[in-house]
Amino acid sequence: MSLLDWFADRRKTAPLVRAAPENDESDGLWSKCPECAEVVYRKDLLANASVCSACGHHHRIDSEERLRLLMDPDSFVEIDAAMSPTDPLTFKDRRAYADRIRDSQQSTGMRDAVVCGIGKLEGFPLAVAVMDFRFMGGSMGSVVGEKLTRLIETATAKRLPVLVVCASGGARMQEGMLSLMQMAKVSGALERHRSQELLYIPLLTHPTTGGVTASFAMLGDLILAEPKALIGFAGRRVIEQTLREKLPDDFQTAEYIQDHGFVDAIVPRTKLRSTMASLLELHGQIA
Repeated sequence: MSLLDWFADRRKTAPLVRAAPENDESDGLWSKCPECAEVVYRKDLLANASVCSACGHHHRIDSEERLRLLMDPDSFVEIDAAMSPTDPLTFKDRRAYADRIRDSQQSTGMRDAVVCGIGKLEGFPLAVAVMDFRFMGGSMGSVVGEKLTRLIETATAKRLPVLVVCASGGARMQEGMLSLMQMAKVSGALERHRSQELLYIPLLTHPTTGGVTASFAMLGDLILAEPKALIGFAGRRVIEQTLREKLPDDFQTAEYIQDHGFVDAIVPRTKLRSTMASLLELHGQIA
């Protein structure tokens, strides 16, 4: 048997070994950047706020990590942690909505797609909500809207600024109109907060889309975004089919949105904490 025949035979009989996906977020020692394919020591990546040191790609992080990076140690107190979604429409597509909720709760350890609470950032008191894309794509249902509304109302009563870290595919279709109502409810709470001359800052991360973009994500006194975050309402393909024209390659990126006046500043994650502290100080908050 020739060497070439031996290799051909091995290809037929050897088990297929698949490489780890480029966006693999396992607990291994190494992580591969999906943007530049640089392989980095995972500990170094985490030390750099999960931002690739080679190309600046912002890896997606969960709500727990986001709070660790933003808030002063042991300062964050979660509110409404026990609030959990129901299935008011007994909705079912390929799977029952109740099953999807249960699976997301088990895989993430969360009740729903947002964590809300009060804490301190560089000593400045702050009401903060962090949406988590792991839970059904960060979609906004009744619980997400209710928790955000209660947080904003608490901040208004305590005269605190509000930061909402957005990461969402939009309104949760499994709750129908009950989900869409949250857009108006959260927006109303923000208007009452604004009427008291209190600061609201949304941070748009990858991705921020749909009903979240069409409501509270775009109502900030200052709107911040992470580099290259996808920000939009409808999807690119839907818009191209509607307009019947080709859109720019960078369409719906944070940079494109900023150029067109919808984002005030793009802030790298490694500088977000110091930037927020400066904004709170300029706004007259007392640490």
